[in-house]
Amino acid sequence: MGPIAGSRWAGGYNEICPPLSLWLKDVATRARCYGSICTGAFILGHAGLLDGYRSTTHWHYTERLIRAFPKTRVETDQIFVRDRQLITSGGVTAGIDLALAVVAEDHGKKVAQDVAKVLLVVMKRQGGQARFSPLAGEVAKEETPITRVQNHVLAHLDEPFGIARMAALAAMSPRHFSRVFMREVNMTPMAFLQNARIDRARALLENEDLPLKTVAWRSGFGSVRYMRQVFSERLGVTPSEYREQFG
Repeated sequence: MGPIAGSRWAGGYNEICPPLSLWLKDVATRARCYGSICTGAFILGHAGLLDGYRSTTHWHYTERLIRAFPKTRVETDQIFVRDRQLITSGGVTAGIDLALAVVAEDHGKKVAQDVAKVLLVVMKRQGGQARFSPLAGEVAKEETPITRVQNHVLAHLDEPFGIARMAALAAMSPRHFSRVFMREVNMTPMAFLQNARIDRARALLENEDLPLKTVAWRSGFGSVRYMRQVFSERLGVTPSEYREQFG
């Protein structure tokens, strides 16, 4: 198959181990397939082996990978990504998903299924990394009109919000508010709102034994049907499936 890189560190490989980068560059040209597990993607990146390819890493480090290696297209929600001869995975256990995919490709689905049974894992996990990562992100500590709006929204998620209301809280015009919010938070106000509601619903599903109707109301979705739709689209699982996995 070729080299598989894996590490718990996320940077500095050019300075720490340049011989490894040189070796990877050489062996990758002769390998049918090469890749990484978790933050091993940073080793490949420093060796120039992510350039021009789609890749991924653990959700906690995807933004760092994007900044460090702009020539790769980082898929932030995939358990693993295969792009031609390069294959990369999310967290360490996502390496099992990656390995099963390689086994299926080389030896057939039946063999991969048998291996999965021996390992006591599913052949293919539902959803992507978004199920595990916080979506809204942390609110910056310094107080600005934007952070005031964010904190107000987080404290009143069960209330209806739109651009006009959030802009009024910031004492800005809707257009100017949307532009400033995007610049400071790196997502639109409505994306932040939906992400915050997903995060709130997930916390309730994980820690409280509440009816789904109550979870939907407290997190601002309004109805179980809409919450189920958003969960399915964004996380790849329903609220009930999420509770079963993480509750």
